[in-house]
Amino acid sequence: MQSLALIENWPVPTAAAAVVRADGSVVGTRGPTDRRFALASVTKPLAAYAVLVAYEEGAVELDEPAGPEGSTVRHLLAHTSGLAFDEHRVTSTPGTRRLYSNAGFEVLGEHIAKATDIPFGEYLRQAVLEPLGMTATALEGDGSPAKDGVSTVDDLVRFAAEVQAPRLLDARTVAAAMTVTYPGLKGVLPGYGHQNPNDWGLGFEIRDGKSPHWTGNSSSPRTFGHFGQAGTFLWIDPDAGAACVALTDRPFGPWAVEVWPPFTDAVLSEL
Repeated sequence: MQSLALIENWPVPTAAAAVVRADGSVVGTRGPTDRRFALASVTKPLAAYAVLVAYEEGAVELDEPAGPEGSTVRHLLAHTSGLAFDEHRVTSTPGTRRLYSNAGFEVLGEHIAKATDIPFGEYLRQAVLEPLGMTATALEGDGSPAKDGVSTVDDLVRFAAEVQAPRLLDARTVAAAMTVTYPGLKGVLPGYGHQNPNDWGLGFEIRDGKSPHWTGNSSSPRTFGHFGQAGTFLWIDPDAGAACVALTDRPFGPWAVEVWPPFTDAVLSEL
């Protein structure tokens, strides 16, 4: 894909990218796709997938209590538990606001570890990474399920293929993860300001009509995924029947706001 060559013009030391279709075929790659990069918040979809495996295995229920009083596993996955961004402090009633929360995902990791009697990093490895052959991916030092993942483009292509054609989860569970949970809630999308509504599924951000946004102008409203403060993103566009992964070693900033949307538009136009 010629569009992937655009990453060579990004103002970053190193970048790698790939596009994978719903049937698992890799359409194109660019850059060192076997290099490990810090994922930052692109860790969250991986963590969420492990939580959903725990749900399907019967270790947890989505509507069981977890986190602050009145909060559930579902609230934590959908950033509606009321926990603050990076503090274990309650700032609103569960289900009333979309408060993007690293703390919420850390509570979620603790909850799964307790329910399964397996440290969350190890559970993630057993439930998701190992079955998908994602041997270069891990939570560094069994760190935060919100932001301490490391991975390669090659590994994330495997994950993106799985999400598009699930083998580890029932397709209905994945459909729920990419469907708006608690519709109509306002909130701030980090790096892109206040959004009304700030739609989210179960661990995946949903594009819908958000503006500005890190995906493309031509991305379908059904596009879902995540970006990270490490200068990383993964989007899946069901209407295009494809997903795109891009990893860099420069923190997210104005450069990403400028180059990511036209890159995505170029990729979509070539699909």
